Amino acid sequence: MPRSIREAFLLRGGSILAARGTRQRFFTIALTIACAAFAYGVRNAGAADVRPQQRATTPADPAAQTAANKRTVKLVTDETGRRMAIPLNVQRVVSLAPNLTETIYALGLDAKLVGDTTFCDIPPAAKDKPHVGSTQDPSLEAIVALHPDLVLATTSINRAQTADALLKIGVPVYTSDPHTVTGILNSISTMADLMDAREQGANLVAESQKRLDTLHAALQDRPLAHVLFVVWEDPLISIGQNTFIADALRWAGAESIIVASQNWPQVSMEEVVRLQPDYIVLTPDHLEAETHEHGDNLRQRPTWSDLRAVKLGHVVMGSDEFTRPAPGLVDAIEALAHALHPEVFSPQVENGKVKMEVGAHFYAATAAGESWRGCGTCAR
Repeated sequence: MPRSIREAFLLRGGSILAARGTRQRFFTIALTIACAAFAYGVRNAGAADVRPQQRATTPADPAAQTAANKRTVKLVTDETGRRMAIPLNVQRVVSLAPNLTETIYALGLDAKLVGDTTFCDIPPAAKDKPHVGSTQDPSLEAIVALHPDLVLATTSINRAQTADALLKIGVPVYTSDPHTVTGILNSISTMADLMDAREQGANLVAESQKRLDTLHAALQDRPLAHVLFVVWEDPLISIGQNTFIADALRWAGAESIIVASQNWPQVSMEEVVRLQPDYIVLTPDHLEAETHEHGDNLRQRPTWSDLRAVKLGHVVMGSDEFTRPAPGLVDAIEALAHALHPEVFSPQVENGKVKMEVGAHFYAATAAGESWRGCGTCAR
């Protein structure tokens, strides 16, 4: 099952929200939230204008530190229109989505990350952080117990009810809602600013934009490759025109053959055969195990074998980063651009070595056919 998109499907299906828990669990959560609301209310009273005296506490006390941070706040409107007060000095952050956790690490702010979800696994160190539950159903009690100055969420996977519940008890939740690659970079910049890392955010965004501009310059005179991007294999689900994945494809010199207003439309194989894509783009997390060998198995499957792309071997195994609105998406865009337009990014022989640039990373092999070698980032 895919890490990031699968629960969005379940949410839209409605069944996962049908009946969660029991009366006892509801009562326990309600009681905990009520107590937390009272505690946060006491700490936040007059936060913007009044600086009440605090009893002596040790600096290591998270609750005391959170209370101190909340004395000076700024009013912020997130990307969904929610307005909230966020401390100027954010020191404790909880992430509710894998892409947000990845962004925090990319900014070098992992010391501020005090909790994330069970799906947060990039980088591997994120798995060692305290978990607050799943992305769709995080534990509000666990979040409150971590005394966060700021909680980060995203519309692509988190439920609006989670943000609403936390905001009601005084826990600020900034929710991002990017639908384009540029929107993702803007979100990164904003979140970096909220976490008092404006310079790191500006540098990360500038480097990413520079790499995207280099791709655009190289591909601007090339026709777009028509691709079928497979989000889910059975049933076959692709992407709509208003998703960040569709925009990422355009940066890679491609466009989806599926035109749909839905974000994740279900597609019939008969329609795919009629449209005949130039390439099939797969991602590891969203496929059955036997499909991972770069689509070789597709040649033995009914209907799939009728596609010219399959017959020609035009099946690309993209990075799972392509489904995450995070900094690693730029790596995935670059790699896909090289796979779809090899004539533009052909290797050059230099001193008996074949050298190909992929963004800031390099692969090298002997012209005689030595195995490719890459840096750790590329290998990931």
